[in-house]
Amino acid sequence: MQAEPSAVLDDEDVETILTHGSLELEGRLLSASNASFLGHVSLDGVLLRCIYKPVAGERPLWDFTDGTLAGREYAARVISQTVGFDLVPTTVLRDGRFGFGMCQRWVETDPDVALVDVVSHDFAEPGWLAVLEAEDQRGRPVVLVHADEDRLRDMAVFDVLINNGDRKGGHVLVEAARGGPDSFSAVWGCDHGVSLHEDDKLRTVLWGWADMPLREIDIERLDALVASLRGDLAVILAAYLTVSEIQALQSRALVLRAVGAMPAPGKGWPVIPWPPF
Repeated sequence: MQAEPSAVLDDEDVETILTHGSLELEGRLLSASNASFLGHVSLDGVLLRCIYKPVAGERPLWDFTDGTLAGREYAARVISQTVGFDLVPTTVLRDGRFGFGMCQRWVETDPDVALVDVVSHDFAEPGWLAVLEAEDQRGRPVVLVHADEDRLRDMAVFDVLINNGDRKGGHVLVEAARGGPDSFSAVWGCDHGVSLHEDDKLRTVLWGWADMPLREIDIERLDALVASLRGDLAVILAAYLTVSEIQALQSRALVLRAVGAMPAPGKGWPVIPWPPF
């Protein structure tokens, strides 16, 4: 059977394979908080690697009592595609060995390219933004930084909109490219199950643009989200989110549009996920 690079398949083909292909599991990701399995789906001689998260393996969360984490992951994908962010890998809801759950295209990352990092306190390379000063295990001063990169900035805006409560550095996926070292084909975000709550839950490592003015593309996407929520998008999301959560999504877009700048870290809620990677 042919293992087809997803880069040569269009999004519709990948979605079809993920939805209707035969799902086989290869192993469990033991570092994940909820049951997550690496596997592959195959259809008509084409094989794609994927990650499968069954609803039955979700741990109950005191503050996410409605819906499922799988449903929120799918909702994040729908929002990303509807508004034009294109930041969430192709994601579907389907049955698997352990029941109904989320199935998402596996992204082959480039181990030599990182857009979020922890560096020494004297790090001074251009093109990076500092987020947090801290100490490492030996008490040495270090700094959490991320790249000043457009796709990463798109992700920061997206996280504000979906109220992402868990944007760790490891949830920023740099897809491997064929163009040689220090190049990448795409930047993706994963693990959006703890998102889209009606209360402020934003926790992220991407605070480098705090208080900076919105870009023109950001405003266009905010307007597109509001317009879509007044149409079919709200109907689609209603299967996975509460009415209050959908209203809160629209409110965040309207407030961000009115303020015209990225939010800054607030008080009363941890603003950096722990661990940050």
